[in-house]
Amino acid sequence: MQAYMLLNCSPGSETEVISEISSLAGVIEVNGVLGKYDVFVKISVENPDSMEMTVSQIRKIKVISSHTLPVVYGQGGTI
Repeated sequence: MQAYMLLNCSPGSETEVISEISSLAGVIEVNGVLGKYDVFVKISVENPDSMEMTVSQIRKIKVISSHTLPVVYGQGGTI
């Protein structure tokens, strides 16, 4: 099961957010990005419970002001 989170955070806090998120279980990629969002996160876990735990930990970070969470489930394959 994979999910991609697009995050907005307080100006200047991107490095702190990336550092904190990169240590979470299930997070396989995290990068700062330019444009509408500040941080891109790729999560890969085995089951919905693990996904909920990782997403909940990210949502608890106080400097994150908003997030988008597209979940890819059972689609298979990559481009």
